[in-house]
Amino acid sequence: MNKPDTRETILLSVNGMSCAGCVRTVEAALKDVPGVQIASVNFAGQTAAVTGETLASSLIRAVNDAGYDARLLGQNSIESQENEAVDLLRRSLFRSSLALAGGSLLMADMWFGLLPSFNMTIVWVAIGIATLACMLIAGGHFFRGALSAARHLSTNMDTLIVLGTGSAWIYSMVVILYPELLPIGSRHQFFEAALFVIGFVNLGKALEMNARSRASLAIQKLFDLTPRFVTLIDGDEERLVPVADVEPGQQLRIRPGENFPVDGFVVDGKSSADESLLTGESLAIPLVKGSGVSAGTLNIDGSLLVEAASVGEETRLAAIRRLVNEAQNSKPPVARLVDQITAVFVPVIILIAGLTFMTWWLVGPEPQLSFAFVTAMSVLIIACPCALGLAVPMSIMVGIGRAATNGLLIRNSEVLQVASTLDIVVLDKTGTLTMGEPEVNTIDGLNAQGLSIVLGLEQQSAHPVAKSIVSVCLGRHITAAEVSSITEYPGGGVVAEFLGDELVLGSLNFLKQRRISGVPEVERIGTVVALAVGSAYVGHFVLSDKVREGARETIQSLLALGVTPVMLTGDRSAIAEVVAEQVGITEIHAEVSPEKKLALIQAFQAAGHKVAMVGDGINDAAALSAADVGFAMGLGSDVALESADVTLRNGSLQGIEQMIRLSRKVLSNVRQNLVAAFGYNILLIPVAAGVLYPFFGLLINPAFAGLAMALSSVTVVFNAGRLRFS
Repeated sequence: MNKPDTRETILLSVNGMSCAGCVRTVEAALKDVPGVQIASVNFAGQTAAVTGETLASSLIRAVNDAGYDARLLGQNSIESQENEAVDLLRRSLFRSSLALAGGSLLMADMWFGLLPSFNMTIVWVAIGIATLACMLIAGGHFFRGALSAARHLSTNMDTLIVLGTGSAWIYSMVVILYPELLPIGSRHQFFEAALFVIGFVNLGKALEMNARSRASLAIQKLFDLTPRFVTLIDGDEERLVPVADVEPGQQLRIRPGENFPVDGFVVDGKSSADESLLTGESLAIPLVKGSGVSAGTLNIDGSLLVEAASVGEETRLAAIRRLVNEAQNSKPPVARLVDQITAVFVPVIILIAGLTFMTWWLVGPEPQLSFAFVTAMSVLIIACPCALGLAVPMSIMVGIGRAATNGLLIRNSEVLQVASTLDIVVLDKTGTLTMGEPEVNTIDGLNAQGLSIVLGLEQQSAHPVAKSIVSVCLGRHITAAEVSSITEYPGGGVVAEFLGDELVLGSLNFLKQRRISGVPEVERIGTVVALAVGSAYVGHFVLSDKVREGARETIQSLLALGVTPVMLTGDRSAIAEVVAEQVGITEIHAEVSPEKKLALIQAFQAAGHKVAMVGDGINDAAALSAADVGFAMGLGSDVALESADVTLRNGSLQGIEQMIRLSRKVLSNVRQNLVAAFGYNILLIPVAAGVLYPFFGLLINPAFAGLAMALSSVTVVFNAGRLRFS
């Protein structure tokens, strides 16, 4: 599938957005900044991702000029963000309580007649002024948001609330001050409706904001494992400094039980590390002098002196956190479709409210003006662009966070939509279905001297086969022979000299090409490495690669999901068939080059299939890029990781099944949210307009319209939140 833009991406935190209309305004402001190529705003996370060649200060200024507050994402600590969320929740609950209390007092008057009649103009003017003060204290942010949108020739949810509640207050004041302008049957005050609307919407926003903050902070906490302070070695002294002050090259003291604050390497000491945060592997990793360490991982049982190599945003942990944040800000195709709809939503609602008012005024029953005003106000208030704006990004945000906790790093949210439709998964063999670490099974014809010669040849090679042979030789306490004039022949073997004789070590075909006599036919399946001294064959090793743990279970799970597994390998057919039989794969393509791997992926796609490619090596990069979804094994090459859409952080094949299941759950959740959001508007807007009145005498009170509006957003948020526990 198409890969995300590789240019620099700046992540911003944006405060003050109330609905999808605000998202559109902020995106437009960001796209107008010179140098910006891509701008994507996430309403659920209140964040923005901007790609291009520009300055963060220019982006922040553009957002602020548009009427919102922006800053670089991550500038505030987790504790600071939590305190801000709690403070904002308290303010929202206070606003809600104030408005609902005022509305309840006025509602009590309707039931028990506690207040004087409208003839007491001075009393009711005072009540009107008190109501306006309550509206501004509890809902001033709505009025400021609507005014800001109007200045930018835009509309949003605040516009609907202000039109509804503002017109209710103005109508009520006209009833009090100039009753003769209205028919007798239409002389009703709507102060309590205005206050109830503001109270209920504030309550809904408080619950919605609390759920969104909890989901967002839960994801951030997953990667917030670096300490705030660290012990710095300064000459002969040790002093505690903020980790933000650490620079590459400085040495740090890391004690048992402390998390590593930087990427670096051990200068002194022995210990072990828990790297499950990065790799998903729970086994302790031994650390000695020269061992690399990663920020966020845990030093278990020894005191270490560590030299910093990468700090702050340059660490692996920061790169993973950034990848998750960028993925959460990206938009799948379904989100872009919803954005197009919400772009015209508020203007359409205002038009519907106007038509509703005119219809009831012209052809409605007595008192026409009251019916016209109540229905128009209910239409304005019950419409909910918030639910539409939250339906997709909330599910995406929670889904990507859930994937990260499972060790799945997703580069772009579009992957979630595509992965749900996969029907073929192509898997590389070596390093994917197998561990990529061949083990010696058989040693034939090689005595101690032969092993000594082999050790002398192989100990200078970094090839996995050579490493395995060296390990076996050292395990038998073999001493390496001093060989000379070593020449490597890629894909074949090596040639050297020892005591005047030519040495040849490599595959059986390589020995035959060198005209070695007595080369046997080895029938056993595996990788064969043979030794010849002079022109005579001496003996050989047989190595086989171990099948990755859980591979067979993963293949069976994919089949149960209706996904066809296919093996793709450059290895020989005989070896591929043995591995395929062990894991349960029936379709095999062996002895294929990187070009043929790419061609096979494209052939599947041309036949109408949605194809995933799973690999770990450089020779898999082209196929990973071409696949609809590319999976890279977490322990694979950097090229494979850069080419893939999903990184299996712990190198477990079970992540493929988890990804497909999760993507299907996320898409199902998105559909549920969209059905709820669109269904809510499609059903309740006509009811608010009064289409049921001729049949059942049913009209929606504007106060209950505000409650329904608030509940629609809360429903979407809490439904998306269920993904955290899936």
